[in-house]
Amino acid sequence: MKLRQLVAAGVIVSSASLANAATSEQTQFVVEDIRVEGLQRVALGAALTYLPVEVGDRLNSFRVSQAIRSLYSSTHFESVEVLRDGNTLVVKVAERPTISNIIFEGNDDIKDEQLQESLDGNGIRIGEPLDRTVLTSIENGLKDFFYSIGKYNADVSAIVTPLPRNRVDLKLLFEEGDAAEIRQINIVGNQEFTDSELMEDLELQFDTPWWDFLSETRYQQQTLQGDMETVKNHYLDRGYLRFNIDSTQVSMTPEKEGIYIALNVSEGEQYTISGVELVGDLLGNEEYIGKVLPLTEGELYNQAEVTYTEEFIAKYLGRFGYAYPEVTTVPEINDEDKTVHLTLSVDPGKRIYVRRINFNGNTVTADDVLRQNVNQMEGAWLSNNLLESSKNQLSRLTYMKEVEFETTRIPGQEDKVDVDFNVQEQPSGSFNAGIGYGDRTKLSLQAGIQQDNFLGTGKRVGLNLSTVSYQKSAQITYNDPFFTIDGISLGGSIGYSEFDGSDFNVIQYNSKRISVGANVGYPIDEINRINFGMTYSNVELYNTGYYEQTEQFYDQFRGGDPEAPIKYDSYLASVSWSRNTLNRGLFPTAGSSQRATFSVTTPNSDVNYFKTVFDTKFYFPLSRNQKWSVLARLRLGYGNGYGDVDGDEQILPFTENFTAGGADTLRGFENNTVGPRGIQLFTNGRLIGPDGETYPGDPSDAQIAISPRSLGGNAMALGGLELIVPTPFVDEEMDNSVRTSIFFDVGNVWDTEFDYSRYEGLTQANLQRSGRLIDYSDWKQYRSSAGLSVQWISPMGPMVFSFSKAIQEREGDDARFFTFNIGQTF
Repeated sequence: MKLRQLVAAGVIVSSASLANAATSEQTQFVVEDIRVEGLQRVALGAALTYLPVEVGDRLNSFRVSQAIRSLYSSTHFESVEVLRDGNTLVVKVAERPTISNIIFEGNDDIKDEQLQESLDGNGIRIGEPLDRTVLTSIENGLKDFFYSIGKYNADVSAIVTPLPRNRVDLKLLFEEGDAAEIRQINIVGNQEFTDSELMEDLELQFDTPWWDFLSETRYQQQTLQGDMETVKNHYLDRGYLRFNIDSTQVSMTPEKEGIYIALNVSEGEQYTISGVELVGDLLGNEEYIGKVLPLTEGELYNQAEVTYTEEFIAKYLGRFGYAYPEVTTVPEINDEDKTVHLTLSVDPGKRIYVRRINFNGNTVTADDVLRQNVNQMEGAWLSNNLLESSKNQLSRLTYMKEVEFETTRIPGQEDKVDVDFNVQEQPSGSFNAGIGYGDRTKLSLQAGIQQDNFLGTGKRVGLNLSTVSYQKSAQITYNDPFFTIDGISLGGSIGYSEFDGSDFNVIQYNSKRISVGANVGYPIDEINRINFGMTYSNVELYNTGYYEQTEQFYDQFRGGDPEAPIKYDSYLASVSWSRNTLNRGLFPTAGSSQRATFSVTTPNSDVNYFKTVFDTKFYFPLSRNQKWSVLARLRLGYGNGYGDVDGDEQILPFTENFTAGGADTLRGFENNTVGPRGIQLFTNGRLIGPDGETYPGDPSDAQIAISPRSLGGNAMALGGLELIVPTPFVDEEMDNSVRTSIFFDVGNVWDTEFDYSRYEGLTQANLQRSGRLIDYSDWKQYRSSAGLSVQWISPMGPMVFSFSKAIQEREGDDARFFTFNIGQTF
């Protein structure tokens, strides 16, 4: 093609310049045809829509400039060239390459997801055309970020690799380097407080001991800003109202590896409060608010108390629907006598009402199930107390991972808002399967399925099956937490089990048990609840061994036949109180929970006994983000018989004894190995059984054998401390799904009714028996263990890893060092 005249050519955005077309009258012409060359991905029709020239238009240099700008603004073209061929307008374009892949390499401080989010905001994503001019600003922005966290040697390079069919691979290559360490922090001008006092609460530190791995010695600009506020608040909270940080110097060593920080301050003098005045509309609560305010005339000015006062008044008014009050403190400073008069101006604004409550993020749980746990009502005025309590109740649901709420004002309606609860669910069901082997338990299998949020209804349904060498059991449970709209719950259970004590860590006996129970619960308030229950049990004992502690219980059923099976029915009534202020249903980090249960068999039962158990847990956060927390727990239990049945004094059935050992009670010990052992007596080498012979008989011939098997007891005390720590190498988003803790457990089980002193001085029988003979004199000593536990709720199932070591072992107590359990969540 013969090109008669160049109109404009070679325009690129990076130069921010346009080639000028010829300006003489001879260059103007009427366009008879338009031809676009170089199109590959962009359709001709789409390209022409960005060209503000049509056939028949008179073209001049100004119109050419407009055309070029318009084509570049489409973001489809990397270069544009406009030519004239006779009266035909020729547009030659080179399309921007399409991004085929984006790769991040060498980034440690910035996650891939954060980088991709930043690129998305700049239109850099797979499948989109690449704008090379944006890459420069992204490179500079990332470098600025690294500089802000003290990595002054960091470099970021965008590497574009051409591919066939006008495609490219984009690689962001990071060379982060090491962060500059803070060599020294100096505070200049302080007279009233020493450097160590001022720097005690700073996040940035220097010259820390090697063991203080929590300290932050890397320079970060944002952290420095926060530390400057900390220093300022230190003075303002102690009356130094005129305190000021005059200047800040941050200097760097030549190799860019060390930072020196200097803060120049002016302390001023202390000011006292000369008076406090409340003005504005306090809705008739002036007297109450005035009495509870911490600001007092004659005391030193305290900025923290001023802020607290403003927040308190705002929250207090929020209880009555005034959700957006304006509380402003106006100080009138008198520099002559160093006093300040505080005027609290209060404007409650309009009372706000809730138009609608919405739930977002719940893909399984029905809205009405969540609404049952919300105290704030639609149509009522907005209460911040009710919203916070609603959030807490939702967070305590075991199938909720995270709960937040926000209020949205409705345009055109100043007195109405919508409340949006944004929830994040977690697996509410579990299928647990276990397999194990032990020297006494042999091969064991167990399985169970439970749904805490059955079909999204919030109801709990469970089916648990277990077949172990020592036990076969099946149980079905059901609970509806909102059987009525008032929050009354209704539940029940049906269970069957067969137990063989010879294969377990307890004394010899076999049992069969059938039980049916029901319970109903009543809410007292949002954190307290009371439950009532009744359970019928039919128990049969057979193949019973002889032990001194069990004979009194056996005698009331045998009727003279030592081989006869023992059967009894019981109707167990129970009442329990529970209190829960935990911040989450699973893996809480703050708050506490308490539960006290008292159960007693009714007088028409074949056995009369009672049991009471008290459980409590307290979580104490050690850090603001609650990643570090301490758990203190305590469990106490006591049981005994009452009255008599057919002349037989009642005792607590040994099948109801408390036992300890295992993951749920005393880690570090095998299940049910902690507590009293069974005592057997021998005379002349012959076991004294239920054949009429009784101890002491002839003490000179009596010998004692103590079983390696546990009997349990009627009293129990267990406790423990756990330090909950951040899980290494785990993303922050997994905090609610992974928990790591270092624990110390302590406790024991006793029999307070059996008289062990009767057996003092007896020698131990030399019998060829499995297990070791145990001295009963140490039964009242505490057992303790320590270890590390990792719990993980993963998409593949709940897993528990526990490494534990018994500290106070007793001969015969089997310590457990490692346990593993896995199940499937859904």
